[in-house]
Amino acid sequence: MPDGYLTTHVLDTALGAPAAGLAITLYRLEGANRLMLVQMQTNADGRTDTPILPKGQFAAGTYELVFDAGAYLDARGTPAEEPRFLDEIPIRFGISDPEAHYHVPLLLSPFGYSTYRGS
Repeated sequence: MPDGYLTTHVLDTALGAPAAGLAITLYRLEGANRLMLVQMQTNADGRTDTPILPKGQFAAGTYELVFDAGAYLDARGTPAEEPRFLDEIPIRFGISDPEAHYHVPLLLSPFGYSTYRGS
């Protein structure tokens, strides 16, 4: 059984605080197919309560995390544009080592974001 796992941490850089209550969906991509694996929400620390993809379910392949930034920004009272500049933020990435810990954080503001492979 693989020992790797996937986590995230979402920080609201405009507020300088964790992004609590942000919905996240994880998909596995297999050719033209996009299979939804799990939907979660960030806690008060901007993290999910459990790994997004825990040990035992972790496998090499191509994945996509979709962060529902628009609903999060609406909920925190950010004035909405129509349409909002950032709504859903997809981050597509590959997992090549099923024994590793993959951490995909998101630094978010109403008009920009960044990510990287963390630890």
